[in-house]
Amino acid sequence: MPASGSASRAKSSRRSADGCFASRRAPASAPASRRPWPPPPAPDRFMVWLRFGALIVLATTAMVGDARSAGSAPSLQLPVDCVIGETCFVQFHVDLAPGKPIQDFACGVLTYDEHKGTDFRLPDYAAMRAGVDVLAAADGVVRAVRDGEPEISVDERGQESLEGKDAGNAVVISHSDGWETQYSHLMKGSLAVKPGDVVVAGQRLGKIGLSGNSNFPHLDFAVRLGEAAIDPYVGPTPGQDCRAKRAPLWNAETLALLSYQPTGVLLSGFAVGKPDKARVRDGAERALSFSTDAPALTFYADVYGLRAGDIEEFRLIGPGGVELVAHRHVLEADAHQHFDFAGRKQPKGGWPPGVYRGEYRLVRTIDGRPTVVASATGEATLNAR
Repeated sequence: MPASGSASRAKSSRRSADGCFASRRAPASAPASRRPWPPPPAPDRFMVWLRFGALIVLATTAMVGDARSAGSAPSLQLPVDCVIGETCFVQFHVDLAPGKPIQDFACGVLTYDEHKGTDFRLPDYAAMRAGVDVLAAADGVVRAVRDGEPEISVDERGQESLEGKDAGNAVVISHSDGWETQYSHLMKGSLAVKPGDVVVAGQRLGKIGLSGNSNFPHLDFAVRLGEAAIDPYVGPTPGQDCRAKRAPLWNAETLALLSYQPTGVLLSGFAVGKPDKARVRDGAERALSFSTDAPALTFYADVYGLRAGDIEEFRLIGPGGVELVAHRHVLEADAHQHFDFAGRKQPKGGWPPGVYRGEYRLVRTIDGRPTVVASATGEATLNAR
């Protein structure tokens, strides 16, 4: 997100007598696993996927296993031109238990209530502005498109202004035997296809954007068989349960790229003072060289998929391996995305010139054992003027 969505608490800087500081949290809000993300459309019905004037595509919460045969299911390739886990990330999966405690295909909680797509997100707005192509996941015919919706977070423009256009700029492709794929939240003016176009797998459709009901740059990739939402990690199996036998729609190469990652570091880096979360997510604070008269030095991390009880650990190490900061804290609530930092103010006499190392670790208890589930390191050089 750039923007909201984290259940982590609001932060202010906390500084100790030795000059070290880190974030400090106010009382927790509701756990993110029970909060809609992004805000859902006004409740009326089933679920509006996309409105094109008179055309309304509905996706029911019912799953496959009854009247409709799966037929010739499409073999899907990666619908984004980026490197999973490096330049883009899977932020959310399909919710297989709508109306119940949320559940993704891996029996985890990397989803939100009634989410019917797979969200491929970018780490920040700078990546969105640079442009990341959205690709057709399979051969087909373009059935509908919409363009012209602005790149403005729903947190800023407000739910009412969407006027039902929750998918933002989008493309719907028809495949054989009643299968469809939908590509939502595309960048305004980036669409490269029109209704009736025959497309092949891998063909560019547009670029990842922020349009519609979105508060972070991403592609919402949805698969349908008739009116039923299908999780491409599960396939058209009865029940769509995380414990059911799977028949994934992803081809073998893509499935190997999309191993389940319940958490990960989106961004990390250094700042000379308390880093501003909004500026970092907009592409700032990426310098790796600073002056020895910097007022402070901090190391930050922007992370997705945190759980209550996770432990965040920060270290800042100076020239010669001297530990300058060692900070840890326990998260009290789940968080879809969480920005944090630790550092220290300039010591008397200034910073010694040389290479400084920042380290971040996210530790989670799995099967009774503390396990590092996400980490990041970085180095910055401080030079005398």
